[in-house]
Amino acid sequence: MFPSAVESFAFTSMRSNQPSSLYSTMADSGIPPSGSAPSTVDDDSIIPTKLPSDVGMDYVPLATLLASGQLAEADQFTRDALIVIAGSKAKGRDFVYWTEVKNIPSTDLATIERLWIQFSGGKFGYSVQKKKMRQSKGDFEQFCRKIGWTTTDGEVERKKRWFGASEFTYDVKKAPEGHLPLTSALRGTSLIKELLNHPVWDDDDWKKVE
Repeated sequence: MFPSAVESFAFTSMRSNQPSSLYSTMADSGIPPSGSAPSTVDDDSIIPTKLPSDVGMDYVPLATLLASGQLAEADQFTRDALIVIAGSKAKGRDFVYWTEVKNIPSTDLATIERLWIQFSGGKFGYSVQKKKMRQSKGDFEQFCRKIGWTTTDGEVERKKRWFGASEFTYDVKKAPEGHLPLTSALRGTSLIKELLNHPVWDDDDWKKVE
């Protein structure tokens, strides 16, 4: 796994042993729970033998985590992987600027997506989130409501918390469509919007394994 860092507009590789005071909400944190109990996954497909990567990334661990229902760990692996595949600068600083999303190879993003889609029965994945964002007409707050990233304290709506006991749902049956994978929206929404507008989603070629 990779060292951790927190920056604005960044995919971040974060660990639960960092001070929790730094991570108060989804909007300013990316810390997952320390672990998750295996979730019930209806798709009993065998782990694919073809997991292509343009940069030599090994996606067998991600496939294994998803296949065994360890969704919190798979979510963290996905964020770690994005740091690596975005390029040497992102890997060196341990986070990805939103302007670097275009550097993420379509081949790798497609592999990650196919795994999330396969082992969630089509419920989780960036392409699912893109659909939800489109349904929300680009309104980030409405998007968060649709995919279950918000909650209420009394009459006050807020983003769900990532630190300590996570308020997110790492269960295929219980979570709303598009709930995972999680993306930090630290101080802005440019990162996730760029990700959901990545050229890989321009057509359905990402569904095919070359």
